[in-house]
Amino acid sequence: MNQFEMILQNTLPDDIALNIASFLQVLELCSLGSCSKFWRELCSTDYLWVSLSKDRWPALGISSESPIPLILNNSNTGSSSLSSNENIQVQNSSAKGWRRFYINKHGDMASRASNIIKFVEEGTSPSKFLEIGDFVKAVQDLSLMDFGFKDVVMFFFSSKQNVLVNLAGLHYCIFWLNVSAEDAIAALRNCGIQERELCVSCWKLGRWFYGFRMRDESNIRRVSLGDLALAKENEVLGVLYRGAIHEVLRVQISIPPPACITSLHAQ
Repeated sequence: MNQFEMILQNTLPDDIALNIASFLQVLELCSLGSCSKFWRELCSTDYLWVSLSKDRWPALGISSESPIPLILNNSNTGSSSLSSNENIQVQNSSAKGWRRFYINKHGDMASRASNIIKFVEEGTSPSKFLEIGDFVKAVQDLSLMDFGFKDVVMFFFSSKQNVLVNLAGLHYCIFWLNVSAEDAIAALRNCGIQERELCVSCWKLGRWFYGFRMRDESNIRRVSLGDLALAKENEVLGVLYRGAIHEVLRVQISIPPPACITSLHAQ
């Protein structure tokens, strides 16, 4: 411990130190906890980690009086990175209480996210197209696994991921989590994926004209994730939500080629 840390520890009341730590996010809290034994013990308190758990997984209904969920006892994740973007490892054997629950729960969600990402990526290989049925399944799996908004941002909004993985996360946020346009666009912007584009190809049943059915129609729309978040492309959102039903014969989603057409008639 350096001289500054000794002075800070000896002069800062515990309640004020705890209040300071309560404003930190997980990575910052872990960094502060590595400074000294005093900060390590303070940054491991249940008061801090139950609040972080409640904020990240609101669907669990966690409160300060809640008993620690059973995932604490049945998780076998070993050690888990606390961020998909940072190489910070925390050993579960040294964690306890709500801090250990958070680490185990994070590892569990990371594993689930990995399975969905793999499913989407395999669905686009080698054709580079994702059929609408597979896309809908990926989004439904997200809902069944109770991903929260922060989980989606952490695991699905990375610029390193396939843009269709980004899209699945965004679609889930819009239709299942009812995330506001402001929050969605802010998350996309912070992750650097707001301008990423994709193509939605739609085949529609040909219209009838004087007793004859015209040729089936093929339309393609090139859109950005930012425009979808701001509901500027409601036609595309409608196609993605409804899928291949009624007059829509087939829908494919892909990374756009250079000469992607930009016309999709309203359904």
